[in-house]
Amino acid sequence: MSSPRSSRATAELTAELKDSAPLFAALGDHTRLRLVTRLCDGGPACIVRLTEGSNVTRQAITKHLRVMEDAGLVRSARRGRETVWQLEQQRLEDARHYLDLIAAQWDGALARLSEFVED
Repeated sequence: MSSPRSSRATAELTAELKDSAPLFAALGDHTRLRLVTRLCDGGPACIVRLTEGSNVTRQAITKHLRVMEDAGLVRSARRGRETVWQLEQQRLEDARHYLDLIAAQWDGALARLSEFVED
């Protein structure tokens, strides 16, 4: 049986994580994770650089970048004829924060289970 305190904590966590669904959906794709890695390693990049060495078309990469932009993971800026994409570091920190909250919740649940089993 859960205590009112743990139910309240779960409700608060659920409310906080509700807005993170687009972020994790954007991170939940192999191609988009690869783009995050490339932007982390190489900094801002145009579509030509982001598609180098890939068998994915520029059009497909652009669609992935738009999903990431909608989730706040990247932003774009026009430089002449090119669009340059840049990672939004804060959104990655947000993801880490959410995962830390979930980990703390699991740690608490495991501690309660251990206490219950040992008694």
